[in-house]
Amino acid sequence: MIQHHPSEDRRQHPRFESNIPLKICSDDADLVTETKNLSRTGVYCRVEKYIEPMTKLKIHLLLPIRKNGKVATKKVTCGGVIVRTESVSGHEGFNVAIYFNDINGRDSEYISEFIKTGMAAGASS
Repeated sequence: MIQHHPSEDRRQHPRFESNIPLKICSDDADLVTETKNLSRTGVYCRVEKYIEPMTKLKIHLLLPIRKNGKVATKKVTCGGVIVRTESVSGHEGFNVAIYFNDINGRDSEYISEFIKTGMAAGASS
C-alpha cells in the first residue's frame, strides 16, 4: 500500500505555474482569463463570475510552442468541467479548477511537451 504524506502532491500529471491565455465558454458566458497553472488533464485559473461546479465548458488555450528555435502559438480546444470553485478572499472573482473531460490525444501531448519544456527551462535558470 502506498502512503502519502499530507503535504505531498498526489497528482498523476505535473502542474506547471504559467500564465497562458485562456478562453472559457459556457452556456451563460464567454470569459477570457489566463492560467495560474496547467497540467495535461486540467487547468486552474481565476474568473470574474461564479461558475457552478460540474458546469461543462469549451476551453481554448493558446500555448507558446518552441519549434526550430522559433516560438509559434498552438491553439488547443477541448471540453472541460468545473470541479472546484473557490472565492478569493480580499479580491473579486473566483479561482476555478477545470478538468479536461474531452481532449484529443495530440492536444494532450502538446500540453505535456509545453510543461516539460517549461519545467526544464525553469530548472536550468
